[in-house]
Amino acid sequence: MPKRLILLIALYTLFAIIALLRAVATGSFDLFSLGVLPVLFGILTQAPWSSLVLKIYIGLQTLGLSALGVTAIIAYQITPQDVKVVIEGHNIPMLPLVISIISLLMIQYWIAFSRITRDYLTAKTNS
Repeated sequence: MPKRLILLIALYTLFAIIALLRAVATGSFDLFSLGVLPVLFGILTQAPWSSLVLKIYIGLQTLGLSALGVTAIIAYQITPQDVKVVIEGHNIPMLPLVISIISLLMIQYWIAFSRITRDYLTAKTNS
């Protein structure tokens, strides 16, 4: 298994754990967080559909995070003092948060669209 995919599997395993904990804590399930489970399963089993599902999932992440970003920009234009991220009483600075989100998305795109990933995910169907 390529090291890039091991990195992606580790990242998606972390996402899955957080999604499951969130789902249990809030009692709500959504595609944005729990959608990582079929992607993770597909990558681990080298399913023929896993490459497509991976790209769709990353597209959903991009769409969702873009919508949140646009909403935050509009809200910042209206009331700048109210646009902040607070988690359990801790104020999270916006610049490191935005850089982290963009970095995570770029890493996922890099892995999903690399030739190594394509070759690995199609190797089982070709043999």
